[in-house]
Amino acid sequence: MENYYVKGADEKPTINFNAETGILEISESSYPEYTNEIFNPVMVWLDKYLLQEGRNITFNFRLDYFNTSTSFRFQQIINVLNEYKALKNGEVVINWYYEESDIDMQENGEDYAKDAKVPFNMISFVAK
Repeated sequence: MENYYVKGADEKPTINFNAETGILEISESSYPEYTNEIFNPVMVWLDKYLLQEGRNITFNFRLDYFNTSTSFRFQQIINVLNEYKALKNGEVVINWYYEESDIDMQENGEDYAKDAKVPFNMISFVAK
């Protein structure tokens, strides 16, 4: 399967899904008014990728900002990953990166962690 990469620009995030390593990452900022253009292809790729049972997946959310419509898409992704682990014998870990001083991003991650049925790591970092 081909990797999926989209360079972020303006209000759109960088998406870097490596099919070989199983490291899937969404980073930077995501605040488009309409998320279909960005996230429909993401969900199509993810659905195809998850057809194969037993993959080891690390999903990194490494954002500095996102809006409500993006938040809905993140919840969809987490739900798909939960289902993959439960039904397809996949090993899934979600890493939520947030700047140590960004309480909003930390709290967002904590909210998502409550819905995750896979290991969900909260990883703080100090901005350079």
